Amino acid sequence: MNCITTADQTSLYLKDWGEGSPVVLIHGWPLSADSWDDLAMSLVEAGHRVISYDRRGFGRSSQPWNGYDYDTLADDLWEVMEQLKLEDVTLVGFSMGGGEVARYMSRHNGKHVARTALISSVLPFRLKTPDNPTGAEASAFDKTAKALGDDRAKFFTGFFRDFFSHASPDSRVSDETLRWAHNTAMQAGLRPTVASMRAFSSTDFRPDLAAFTVPTLLIHGTDDKTVPIAASSRLAAAGIAGSQLIEYEGAPHGLFVSHKQRLAKDLLAFLKA
Repeated sequence: MNCITTADQTSLYLKDWGEGSPVVLIHGWPLSADSWDDLAMSLVEAGHRVISYDRRGFGRSSQPWNGYDYDTLADDLWEVMEQLKLEDVTLVGFSMGGGEVARYMSRHNGKHVARTALISSVLPFRLKTPDNPTGAEASAFDKTAKALGDDRAKFFTGFFRDFFSHASPDSRVSDETLRWAHNTAMQAGLRPTVASMRAFSSTDFRPDLAAFTVPTLLIHGTDDKTVPIAASSRLAAAGIAGSQLIEYEGAPHGLFVSHKQRLAKDLLAFLKA
C-alpha cells in the first residue's frame, strides 16, 4: 500500500518497510517522509516494521486547502494507525511532528501506542505569552509567513542553514544535503506550508502533556536555532511524567542528519528497554 485515503478524501503517501514491532515516524516542517530514510533503514535492519508518511500538503500527499490544524493532523495519524491495523506502536515525532504525537495521545487516548519519542520537538508551546515567557514573539512567525509569501525559495535557503547549523564545524552537513532539503520543502504547497507553520507556532500543547502515559524519550540538540531547547524539550520533559531527555551537546535542529548514527543508537536502545 503506497497511500491511504482519509475521511475527507485526502491521500497520504506512505512507506511501509520491514517486519516486526511497528514504529511510525512523523516528519517535521517543511520536509517529507524521505527525511526519515536513514533512521528507517537502521530500524528495519534491527527488526522493526517502520511506517513513515508525508503529512497532508507535503511531499507526495494531497494538498487540500484545509486540514492543517492539529486536530485534523492527529486524525490523519489515526487513519494511518487504523488502516494499517497497527498495535503496540512506537510513535516518533520530529519537530512539528511532535505536536501530532501529543495531540494523538490526548485526542485518541493514546490508542495502540506503547512508546513515544519526541525529536527536536516543538512541544510544549512555541508562542510567547504572559504565561509562556520563553516562547517566540508572534512577530517572528508573521515575518516568516511574509517571507514565504514573498519568495519561499529564497527563504528556505537561509532557513536550512540554521536548521542544520551549517556554520558549525561539528554539525556541518553537505551542500548536497542543503539542496535536497530545499528541493523537498518546495514540493509542498504554499498554503500547506504557511498554514502548518501557523499551527505549530500557535498551538498550546501544555494541556496534552498529561496524556503521555507511556514511556517517552525526548532528544534535542543544545545548539538548536530553530526550536531552542530551553523553550521546548526541557519544559516538555518536566511536564511529561517519567520521561527521559537526552541532550545532544552542540547539535542543531536537523540532528537526524548531523547525528544520525547516535540518534539511531539511542532510539534502538529505547525500543529495547
